[in-house]
Amino acid sequence: MNYSLKILEVSKQDIKEIAVWYGGKQSNLAKKFTNAVKKEVRIIHKNPFLYQIRYDDVRIAYTETFPYSIHFTIYQTTIIIKAVYHTSRNSEIWVNRE
Repeated sequence: MNYSLKILEVSKQDIKEIAVWYGGKQSNLAKKFTNAVKKEVRIIHKNPFLYQIRYDDVRIAYTETFPYSIHFTIYQTTIIIKAVYHTSRNSEIWVNRE
């Protein structure tokens, strides 16, 4: 089945903020981080069922190298990226994002 992909604006903002932070540490880290996220999003888009449901209806994918997780749901034929968070953060923070 083909799924459409929707990345919420707040999720895009998460990615931008994290990339800016990494860019402040070392210039090439921002690009490496965004590439890691893009790679994982492509995998999610191709086969979202590779990832198990972790809570409610939310699935979590983890980026390579960076300690960040991509939280997403599947609604009918749409994959919705709801958040990108550091793995040490409490996921309850973003639960009400729509």
